[in-house]
Amino acid sequence: MGKLVSTLFVTLDGVYQAPGGREEDTRGGFEHGGWVFPYADDDFGKFITGVFERPAAFLLGRRTYDIFASYWPKVTDPADPVAAKLNALPKYVASSTLTDAGWAGTTVVSGDLGKEVTALKERTDGELQVHGSGALVRSLLALGLVDTLHLMTFPVVLGSGHRLFTEGAVPTRFKHTGGSSTSKGVAINSYDLAGRPEYGTFGLPEDA
Repeated sequence: MGKLVSTLFVTLDGVYQAPGGREEDTRGGFEHGGWVFPYADDDFGKFITGVFERPAAFLLGRRTYDIFASYWPKVTDPADPVAAKLNALPKYVASSTLTDAGWAGTTVVSGDLGKEVTALKERTDGELQVHGSGALVRSLLALGLVDTLHLMTFPVVLGSGHRLFTEGAVPTRFKHTGGSSTSKGVAINSYDLAGRPEYGTFGLPEDA
C-alpha cells in the first residue's frame, strides 16, 4: 500500500494560489501570482529534487493538472528531475468535468473521491504524490487519506487569494516529523497525519 504525500507552498497568511507565475491562476482578480520566485535558491531546489526522487504516481486537482499539463510536457531534458518523473509516471486528475486528458499517462478520477483514492493508494507501491491542488488536499485531509504533508511556508503576506485552510476545515492533528529552513527564509516542515485534535484546560495553581 502506498503513501499519499502532499507538497504545498503557502504564504504566512496561508495563501497557496498561483505560486509559480503571474498568470498562473488569476481567479478572483488575484494579482500576486509568482510569489515563490524571489525565494528560489539551492536549498529550495535541493528539497524539491529530493521530493521528486520518490514518487510512484501523481494525483492532481483539475486546476493544477491544467497548469502542469501546459508546461511540463514541453520540458524534454531527461536530466530534469521534475519533468522526467511527471512525464513518465502515471498521473491521476480528480475532476468531474474533464473527459479528455491530453497529457500522456493521465487517468481521470471522477467517481467517489474517498473510494477512488483509497483504491489508488492500495495499488501504488511507493508515494502517491499530490503537488499544489489545495482544494483537493483539503478534501483528502477531511477524508483522512493524507499520510504526509510537506508544507513550505514563505516569508510573505499577500492579504488575498485562496487559502489552504478555510473556515469549516475538518479539525486535524499532525505529528511534526522534520523541518529546516532555506537561506532565503522559507520554512520547510513535514507532518504526518495524527487523527483529530486533543484538548485540555490550563488550571490555576492549587495555592492560588
